Amino acid sequence: MLIKLHSRATTTPKIRAAIQPSDEPAWVLAERNGTTEQTVWKWRKRDSVADLSRTPHRLQTALTPAQKAVAVALRKTLLISLDDPLAVVREFLNPNVSRSGLDRCLRRRVVGNLRDLQAKVARPKHSGFKAYEPGYIHIEVKYLPQMAHETSRRYHFVAIDRATRWVFICVFKAKIAANARRFLRDLERTCPIRIRTILIVNSKEFTDRLFGFRKRAARGKHEFDKLCVDLDFEHRLTPPKSPQTNGMVERFNGRVEEVLQSHHFRSGEELEDTLHRNVWLYNQQLPQSALGSKSPLQAMKEWHKLKPKLFKQQPYYLPGCDR
Repeated sequence: MLIKLHSRATTTPKIRAAIQPSDEPAWVLAERNGTTEQTVWKWRKRDSVADLSRTPHRLQTALTPAQKAVAVALRKTLLISLDDPLAVVREFLNPNVSRSGLDRCLRRRVVGNLRDLQAKVARPKHSGFKAYEPGYIHIEVKYLPQMAHETSRRYHFVAIDRATRWVFICVFKAKIAANARRFLRDLERTCPIRIRTILIVNSKEFTDRLFGFRKRAARGKHEFDKLCVDLDFEHRLTPPKSPQTNGMVERFNGRVEEVLQSHHFRSGEELEDTLHRNVWLYNQQLPQSALGSKSPLQAMKEWHKLKPKLFKQQPYYLPGCDR
């Protein structure tokens, strides 16, 4: 039988087994085995040669059962930290209770963790983007850092297709309607998808339908609006103070921000080249979880097989940012 001895034991199971049936005086057995008479008497009273558990049968506590019930009720009802019920218990119930003793009491009654007692507020679930076929494009503008030798900053125009996550970018030195029109024209020429709808932030370079809480009708004189009409694009605007509507572009701009933070650019041209390479890699190689671990180009090719009428031309392995 395997017996685990106490670290300070002065006898072995064999010695204990010899002591228990012996009729010799205790002092004789103690002197023979190198122990004390108390140890001999202890083992004579036992039937087993194994060490007993040294865990106390009754935990030492300063609180009575009634006082413990009051402390637990305070914790559950008021949802207060440990120091607050400790102050109440010391003031009105038992001045001798310790902080550790009260903590052990609450833990034994499964009220030690305050977070488990607090009602968990259900967070509102954000609904995903409505499923669309290729041709629904999100467009937005991002500010780029100003180079040390330049007098003005650059602007990153980005468009992303909702269904395939295919991205197209252009970088301009001015955030004006003429550049917005040029960006849309380049997008229409480069994108193999037949664009039907564009969703754009409510900004003056894209429309004259600027509104706060009231939507205004287009006057038909803005350059970007005119081009949308010529290309037969439905031109939608994001509602005021709702950046989540264009969250798909916001997430891509977060990737762009990581590139900006991790690189040092010596010129604006180097910055533009890096951004275009990043877009090429994104479109061609990077798998997207929203696309079932496929790259945007792979998703575009699958859509082309299913519904070729949605495309102007067959998608090839060409940089998405070609102009």
